[in-house]
Amino acid sequence: MINLPKIKNKKLLQEALTHRSFLNESREKTLSNERLEFLGDSILSFIVSTHLFTNYPEFNEGKLTNLRSLLVNTKTLAQAANECDLGSRLRLSKGEEDSGGRKNQSLLADAFEAFIGALFLDQGISEVEKFLKLTIILRIEGLIQKNILKDPKSILQEYVQARKQNSPLYKVLSEEGPAHKRQFLVGVFVGEKLIGKGEGRSKQEAEENAAEKALEGLEK
Repeated sequence: MINLPKIKNKKLLQEALTHRSFLNESREKTLSNERLEFLGDSILSFIVSTHLFTNYPEFNEGKLTNLRSLLVNTKTLAQAANECDLGSRLRLSKGEEDSGGRKNQSLLADAFEAFIGALFLDQGISEVEKFLKLTIILRIEGLIQKNILKDPKSILQEYVQARKQNSPLYKVLSEEGPAHKRQFLVGVFVGEKLIGKGEGRSKQEAEENAAEKALEGLEK
């Protein structure tokens, strides 16, 4: 278990841990973690991108992009949040709690980014870098050793083409949430057959997760 860095500003910490559903059941004058999430997302991308650019000069733009995508996607951020036991500290509505919100990958990823935003405002970028080295950046070598720098969509495309089948087609099956915080469900089809579904906070992420699910099914 990784210990969360201590944030001195308790108001910032409370905001980072407050899901918007909590506001519907509370009379507290507080904000949800959405603004901090917005800030944390940018800081996370900057630090990870800078680390990759500086430490892997042999990688071209495509490899750097794919590796960054693997490091900052919903699945990885949710795993990091779980390693910090962030879910147990979230402030949720009863409904969100009852529906398993503390284990929801998208919710955990959002909270992780919000915590990064709060830590940055509280202690600066150097402390955020230290935290990310323990939670995100340490995963880089493992990803490289597994030779999975290609994104799942590219791997699935090659798999299907090798079998002389139609190229995978991605379709949005549903969209939920406000315009600034959409959640997409995407299906990937080969011909008329649905071979995988995936969720994500962007169409691209949902497509990659759908491709990953499809590859898992094809391997079986």
